[in-house]
Amino acid sequence: MCDTCGCNVTPGNEHLVVAGGHLAKTSAGSESVEVLKGLLDANDHQAAHNREHFERHNVLAVNLMSSPGAGKTALLEASIEALGGSLKVAVVEGDLETENDAKRIRKKGVPAVQISTGSACHLDAHMVHSALHELDLDGVDIVFIENVGNLVCPASFDLGQHMNITLLSTPEGHDKPAKYPVMFRAADLVLITKADLLQVLDDFDPGYATSCLRQLASQAPVLEVSARTGSGVPEWLDWIRGELARVRRGPGVAAKASGDNA
Repeated sequence: MCDTCGCNVTPGNEHLVVAGGHLAKTSAGSESVEVLKGLLDANDHQAAHNREHFERHNVLAVNLMSSPGAGKTALLEASIEALGGSLKVAVVEGDLETENDAKRIRKKGVPAVQISTGSACHLDAHMVHSALHELDLDGVDIVFIENVGNLVCPASFDLGQHMNITLLSTPEGHDKPAKYPVMFRAADLVLITKADLLQVLDDFDPGYATSCLRQLASQAPVLEVSARTGSGVPEWLDWIRGELARVRRGPGVAAKASGDNA
């Protein structure tokens, strides 16, 4: 995140910085640090509101983060099929453009709201709040928030989620936790996706990826999953069920949002 590329300014928070907004800066730009702090503070305030909203409905909110193409949407499709209606799911999809991923989820019979971020390389709490107005959470068990594909900025913005899941796909290389420490340190669970390719891409060592994660002082579990074959999906869903049970035992029990881990 930086004030130069503007990735802090999103369709969800731009009303705060435009002329007349209470975080608008002068033409000299001397207040840029204060504006950045204000944007992050405003985001965290909205995130807390989102989390309260989820908890009032006994909903587990899960933030899925990864690089583009790591298999977030494919994982959701496989998870929806494996659940077979045993848990009711809703999805918030984040991409710069198109409704492609939301359409894929809707074909599975699950409500999905697409957020098009434009030039913003991450979701923020304001955008998620707007999306929640389009979802009926009554009877919903889990809201999956599929963040914009990016291994940097999404980890720094609390959305109101309870858990962060970071996907590491086999073709990406096993050293990504070392290269992108903020993203992987924020994870409550790491999923090594496209695990059916491990026999082909034998230069990916899951043990090495896990050791890189442990060097970040992270004790997050690591699971290997394949949306294509279904391997590892039952274990992933068992983990999700456990986190849902924790949330329903009391507000904040499972809360470990990105702002607490970064």
